[in-house]
Amino acid sequence: MNAMGNPEPASRARARDRVLVVDDDHALREMLADGLRDAGYEVVTTDAAAAIALVRDPSHDVLVTDLRMPEVDGITLLSLSKQIVPERPAIVMTAFGAVDTAVESLRKGAFHYLLKPFKVAELVLVIGRALEERSLRRETLTLKRALRHRYALDRLVARSDAMVRVRELVERIADAEVSTLLVGETGTGKGMFARALHAEGARASSPFVAVNCAALPEALLESELFGHVRGAFTGAHSDHRGLFEQADGGMLFLDEVGDMAPALQGKLLDVLERRCIRAVGSTRERPVDVRVVSATHRDLRARIDEGLFREDLLYRLEGVVIEIPPLRQRRDDIPPLVERFVDEARETNRKATVERLSHAAMLHVLDYPWPGNVRELENAVARAVLLGRAVEATVDDLPSALGRKRKARALEDFGDEIVPVRELQKRYAAWALDRVGGRKNLACEKLGIDAKTLNKWLASDDPLEG
Repeated sequence: MNAMGNPEPASRARARDRVLVVDDDHALREMLADGLRDAGYEVVTTDAAAAIALVRDPSHDVLVTDLRMPEVDGITLLSLSKQIVPERPAIVMTAFGAVDTAVESLRKGAFHYLLKPFKVAELVLVIGRALEERSLRRETLTLKRALRHRYALDRLVARSDAMVRVRELVERIADAEVSTLLVGETGTGKGMFARALHAEGARASSPFVAVNCAALPEALLESELFGHVRGAFTGAHSDHRGLFEQADGGMLFLDEVGDMAPALQGKLLDVLERRCIRAVGSTRERPVDVRVVSATHRDLRARIDEGLFREDLLYRLEGVVIEIPPLRQRRDDIPPLVERFVDEARETNRKATVERLSHAAMLHVLDYPWPGNVRELENAVARAVLLGRAVEATVDDLPSALGRKRKARALEDFGDEIVPVRELQKRYAAWALDRVGGRKNLACEKLGIDAKTLNKWLASDDPLEG
């Protein structure tokens, strides 16, 4: 407080924070206006008769209004404000005898209410909190929009036929309320596709929650998925909301679901069948509305045969199965992926001089089999951007494994053992098919053979013809 009893200027107040004060008591609203101006706010005051036009003005950041006025009541102004500027916080003032009406205003969207008489410092504090909350909501909305844009389908690189088919399937099922299983090698981008399903679907504005089932021990994963109540086990000092509850209304992504412990698989199956969860240590159940998308790099059918995965759970998870091809089967996607990863690496390393890969470096990138898939490619490009000293990254800026692999390709493709020509032809046909991303028509064109001959070359026992 200063010598006049008014609050010191609030650091949170900015020139554009404009407060509209509505009250039929001229002396009260001018007193409030003086205090708010001392706190750093721009203030406009009015009585109820002129309030409608001013409330319609979106330049006012906060509405402060009395509840009971003869011309227009505060509830009407509150409703109009929410209609014109939904995110504008409203604070209502009322006498003690109208508490019920004040509570009703909260149900209609008011941020807070103050009982008369109150100190100007109280109003300054409430306004500051209201603006902070509005700022957080705006930041959250901006972040959600950015994430939705980043994971939108049109952002997924799909120049190869294999990826075009995957993207089309994702687009077809994005709005479907069906469980989805993403399968593919480690590093192929299964998490990216899960987020794309969420961003393109009807649940995009609701939470996306992810958990790696292989990263947590069984007991901890159970608590993370379903929550626990206070005292459920040693160290449970308070209630904990599980991931199913956090994802309610949205999507839960179970990454590496094939590594989940068998005992926990049964509990997951029960939740998927009954759409209810029970926190660890609780006797009460609560319904949940969650779309489940899972992913694995393992062969779940083989895991079933080994007794490590429940077949009935697989039936629940594989409503739609999406197979993400490895990078070596989608080589047409490598150049645009490299371009994107260069741009992203430059954004995080402002001092970088690299703008692209040299022709020789790109040949190494295209020739490498990428056992770590897209993740390995991204890391390799980020390394080249970080270490490169020129506009074009050279072969020396790439991981050494790429150079060694390219030099040894001929020996590695066929090994040291001398094999029959029939076997050599089979391996070469398989190698050629892999190089063109599995497109048999293109492989036939490159090899100068027809489809029937290619199939015979690829067969293990059939005599070779053509």
